[in-house]
Amino acid sequence: MNVFLFGPPGSGKGTQAKDLAERLGVPHVATGDIFRKNLRDGTPLGKLAKSYMDAGGLVPDSVTCDIVADRLMQADALGGVLFDGFPRSVPQAEWLLAWFASHGRRADAVVSLEVPEGAILERITGRRTCAQCSATYHVVYNPPGAVCVKCGSTDIVQRRDDTAEVVQKRLDEYAAQTAAVLPVLRSAATVHDIDGTGDIAAVKNRIFAALHL
Repeated sequence: MNVFLFGPPGSGKGTQAKDLAERLGVPHVATGDIFRKNLRDGTPLGKLAKSYMDAGGLVPDSVTCDIVADRLMQADALGGVLFDGFPRSVPQAEWLLAWFASHGRRADAVVSLEVPEGAILERITGRRTCAQCSATYHVVYNPPGAVCVKCGSTDIVQRRDDTAEVVQKRLDEYAAQTAAVLPVLRSAATVHDIDGTGDIAAVKNRIFAALHL
């Protein structure tokens, strides 16, 4: 079963991915993880992607799609995957649906997490991270104490990419480029629009119920 986790930055895709992948019995496929593994292992695709990154450019869709195709052909992914963060653009979505068709596979379901922009800004800008061990906290939902409970460090900071300015830019980029992917996926798979607000367990239960898990 091929399922897509879809939604803007901060909607909770990464938070929900592990439990959902386990329940579906498929691997969690996140493009960031795939890129890092290819770069770390020095694969030909990793080296090609690195050549664009080193030149200060974006990795072309063609290279990203080749990396995803390589992952989909690995043994553990032949029965399906949970996509997280892919496709990010209409060309990527169109390529993937064509790739599925040519390999006798299909897109089965999309879980679209719906979260208001204001709630996303609160979630991300309130996040705090231990600079030593990367443990995460939130000023409202999980306030950090004087020291990190995991490693004892007092160096608990707001990451630069968690500031309001950076988050708003990511949301604007999502609206301009990635939001248009959903209608493409909707044409090929069942889309479940899920309320992504509230606590983690409540959102998980909504997802599982929609997928009859």
